[in-house]
Amino acid sequence: AVCNSKPTPCKDPPDKLFTVHGLWPSNLNGPHPENCTNATVNSHRLKNIQAQLKIIWPNVLDRTNHVGFWNKQWIKHGSCGYPAIMNDTHYFQTVINMYITQKQNVSEILSKAKIEPLGIQRPLVHIENAIRNSINNKKPKFKCQKNSGVTELV
Repeated sequence: AVCNSKPTPCKDPPDKLFTVHGLWPSNLNGPHPENCTNATVNSHRLKNIQAQLKIIWPNVLDRTNHVGFWNKQWIKHGSCGYPAIMNDTHYFQTVINMYITQKQNVSEILSKAKIEPLGIQRPLVHIENAIRNSINNKKPKFKCQKNSGVTELV
């Protein structure tokens, strides 16, 4: 859906899986905090986890610039996570842990519920229930968009 929505389409054929777009700290009341510092990502510290990040958190619009995308996410969102998020490495490792250890791999969750990316319409409640059943009944936040008259889950 992301690739379909941009004036410049993705350079590679998109993988048929849901990937992470970001990890955003939130306030109980009011808008999500943004741009809390201008500290950039230390790409040297990310070397050991880059392979995992490229799979679960790729830059789908430019597969040659994952670090640039991750840097934008860190500056805009991750830097606002202190003290729960200590630094950029902790931010990215938290995403990996959520995806792998806490079983928040949406593609896997939906596949187990027999919901596959086959280009057919499904009621949103079926997708919501599959996710809720896998993550302790927590309500997921969805973003949908219309593309050529078709509603797509982003």
